[in-house]
Amino acid sequence: MSEYKDCITENKTIRTNAEKTESKTNTISTINTTHAEEMPEYFGEKLQKSSCHGEEKRHENGCGHRAWLEIDRKALAHNVRLFQRLLPDTCQLMPAVKAQAYGLGAVPVAKELSRLGIRAFCVASAAEGVELREHGITGEILILGYTAPEQFALLHRYQLTQTVVDFAYAKQLNQSDRPVHVHIAVDTGMHRIGERSEHFAELCAMFQMKRLVIDGIFSHLCVSDGQNPTDQVYTKAQAECFREIVEHLEAQGYHCGKKHLLASYGIFSYPEYAWEYARVGVALYGTLSDDVDTKTIGKELRPVFSMKARVASVRDLKAGETAGYGRAFHAEKESRIAVITIGYADGVPRCLSNGKGQVLIHGQRAPIVGRICMDQALIDVSALADAENVAAGDVVTLIGTDGEETLTAADMAEAAGTITNEILSRLGSRLERYVSGE
Repeated sequence: MSEYKDCITENKTIRTNAEKTESKTNTISTINTTHAEEMPEYFGEKLQKSSCHGEEKRHENGCGHRAWLEIDRKALAHNVRLFQRLLPDTCQLMPAVKAQAYGLGAVPVAKELSRLGIRAFCVASAAEGVELREHGITGEILILGYTAPEQFALLHRYQLTQTVVDFAYAKQLNQSDRPVHVHIAVDTGMHRIGERSEHFAELCAMFQMKRLVIDGIFSHLCVSDGQNPTDQVYTKAQAECFREIVEHLEAQGYHCGKKHLLASYGIFSYPEYAWEYARVGVALYGTLSDDVDTKTIGKELRPVFSMKARVASVRDLKAGETAGYGRAFHAEKESRIAVITIGYADGVPRCLSNGKGQVLIHGQRAPIVGRICMDQALIDVSALADAENVAAGDVVTLIGTDGEETLTAADMAEAAGTITNEILSRLGSRLERYVSGE
């Protein structure tokens, strides 16, 4: 999360005493909500570009950085067009740019999406929404998670739309001193957030609350990625439940606003349940949760990013020598290893140590050996056809393509025993982000 000091909104600097004394803090609490400038229009176009960290950068072979992500704007545009083709014209994309746009960088990704005509986004927290506003992102920004009452002032100040997570929370929001724009979450079977669908009286009561400006209503499908009949029946039951709730509310004279149900898997598998918004998430970035789904359901997706680092040093080991923490790598024969400038603090899972993970170098695969460190890792380049030419400064690809070889985020997730969503969302904040694909 970028720091908020020296950010410019409406060409005026928001710099408070709290920020001066706690400039190392990245939380939303560093913003003084009493003295910040008011935004002139809800969802207006008058927000100015910020001078904060997060502006997009162009790249040329990493610009000398130790480790970085390359964001392919052409691939992102392709995926946007793909989802727009899958959905009816009446449905707009509301991309999830939470968790730094699944690790790729919320600001550069949101700016690219804005250039592509996207006018609605969803985030997980008020802090994420504020960061987008302070970097000039306009349009609707829906907070999908909980915002503490102490931060309700930020919702108005930064023109953020808050999810009503349940009836009790609706009553808290209704105590605000100003109108609060909200989307109501309805629990149709996931049992995570939202007022239960059978609590119709409570749902109606929300529409009667004077401080709530209800701009939308939504639910979430919990097994739309499932291919078995049981999951499909459950998903259809959720969708039907949501439809009935909307119809009953509107029959009572309540205007539900923008309605949305589908996320990434739902768009592919159940486009008939599209409403006014579709909350596309990980799929927008070119992958689904695992390799099988990416190659089947998501076969038309294009990977949006590559993850790269450099060789820092190369050394030859004699047979019997060891390397790394715990002497975990044991050279059974004369070996050539390279130290690369990336580690688990950058998002490389430590469980890929000792040969479980791979990288690409000189268009060839090389195993990660020994224990992955916080900032560095070791790779064995002994088997490369040109091992003797590996040198400091060479580019190493952990996710992406080098020559004829490709390693995907799904490959890394499978090797780590997890899903791509986790791999992406844990990409480290110190990785530089570059926009490519002019």
